[in-house]
Formats: sequence, C-alpha cells, structure tokens
Amino acid sequence: MKLGFIGFGEASYEMSMGLKEEGLKNIVAFDPLCNDAKFGGLIQERANKASVVLKNEPEKVVSEVDVLIVAVPADKALPVSQSLMPNLKEDCIYIDVSASTPDVKKEISQYASEKGITFVDVAMMGPLPVYKHQVPILASGDGTDKFIELMSDYNMNISKVSNNAGEASAVKLIRSIFMKGLPSLLFEMLEAARKFNVEDLVVKSIGETMDSKTFEETMNRLVTGTSIHALRRSVELQGAIKMLEAAKVDNLMSKGACEKLRKIGEFNFKEKFAGKTPSSWTRVIDAMQESR
Repeated sequence: MKLGFIGFGEASYEMSMGLKEEGLKNIVAFDPLCNDAKFGGLIQERANKASVVLKNEPEKVVSEVDVLIVAVPADKALPVSQSLMPNLKEDCIYIDVSASTPDVKKEISQYASEKGITFVDVAMMGPLPVYKHQVPILASGDGTDKFIELMSDYNMNISKVSNNAGEASAVKLIRSIFMKGLPSLLFEMLEAARKFNVEDLVVKSIGETMDSKTFEETMNRLVTGTSIHALRRSVELQGAIKMLEAAKVDNLMSKGACEKLRKIGEFNFKEKFAGKTPSSWTRVIDAMQESR
C-alpha cells in the first residue's frame, strides 16, 4: 500500500512518524510551502525524519497512491479536492482531515462520488504529538470501511460513525462548543475570583459539586433543572454581571449565558412540565425543537 499526504504540516508529520514505526514504508507527500524560504527547511527536515518522499507537484502524489490524506486549512478543503480528484487513481480513497463544516465534507463527498472515488470524512479527536498515528479518529463516508481495512495492519485507532460524510466532523465541531466554551467561561470565573480574593473557596465549592457525580449525571441535572428555573437564574446572573461590571472584570460569557437563559425561559418549560423537573435532558431538547 502506498500512502500520500497533501499538506505536510504537524498532523501529517506526526502520523507519518507513527506509521513509519509500524512498518509503512511507502509514504509520499506534497506541501505548497516545501520550497518556501521560511518553512521549507522545516518541512524537508520533517520529511527526512519520517522517511517521507516529498514531491514537487501534487499530481505526482495523487496519481500513484492508494490512500490520500488531505490535511489542508478548512477554507481550502473544497477547492483543493476539486483540483486533486481528476488525477486520482480510480480505486484510491480520498480522506479529508480538515476542520471543515459538515456541509463542506458532504460537498466534497458528492464531488468524489461523481468521479467514482470513495471518500472519508475524518475528525481527529486528540493531540497528534501525543498519539501520532494512533490518535483517536472518527470516520464517516462511503470509504470508511475500506480505510479501516487498509490501515488495520498499522494499529490506527479508527471508529466508524456512519457511511454519511459530514457526521464525523459534526461530532468534533459540536464537541468544540463545550470544549472551547468551557475554558472561556473558566477564564471569566477565575478572573473574578482572583479579583475578589476568593479563588480557593470558589474552586473548592465548584469542585465539590462537579466531582460528586459523573459528567452525564451532572449534565442531566443542570439541563433539566435549568429548563424549569431558567428565568429566575437569568435574573440571578444579572446580579453577577453587575458585580463584574463594577469590578471592571470582562463579563462577555456571563452576558451570553444570561441571554441564553432568558431565551430558554421563553419556552415556558415550567408550565409545559407542570412545574416538575423532567427526567432526562432529551425531553427538554425535544420539547425545544418541537416548539421552534
């Protein structure tokens, strides 16, 4: 099997290093910056370490590989796919690991299908420098089964989501709402706690609450409870916002949360659930979607 990369940045390099250790020898790559005065030296150095042969044209990669991993910026994923696919081998698998939206992945998949090429939408769910080729991968699209089969000898950690391109990326982007949003909220909370010299008490108090149950149990309690008490909690949060404003502490996240609570309150869940906390967060979310 011959593997090719379009875009030989950190992700491609780390995967290549791991696959080299697993015994995969035939790896080629193209990167538009391979001759760049600033970045070319680093790309060549990485290629040498990973025993990857750099090609000076993308066509020289795509015309000879069995598996093509395209690791380009999200805004380049669609035009790059349209430029590469006419030159691919008929039985090649096209794998897009960009952080593009599900709609973009679907569009690339449709274009691939028209060309008779199988496509895989890949979402990498961990840091490449830590996991290398064994980074947890979610994969969707019509080429997923073949991708897993071809890479099974190299100990890659690939989980199939479905045959529908875009669903793997949807998981990653939806997860990012929490994983990127939580640190932003923590920054605001910790700055305020430090400002008022109460950080130890605040962190300990939140820790006791969060550590007492599993994440899923805590999530369920927070969502179901908030559905009933959203308006009251938005008013309470307004008091925190006034405190932050008086202390000249940025309160962007608190304002956003307050507005979200106000909008949740407009669903009037307290009346819909007869004042009783629903048993599951799914009932709340389903009721929201039914009301839209």
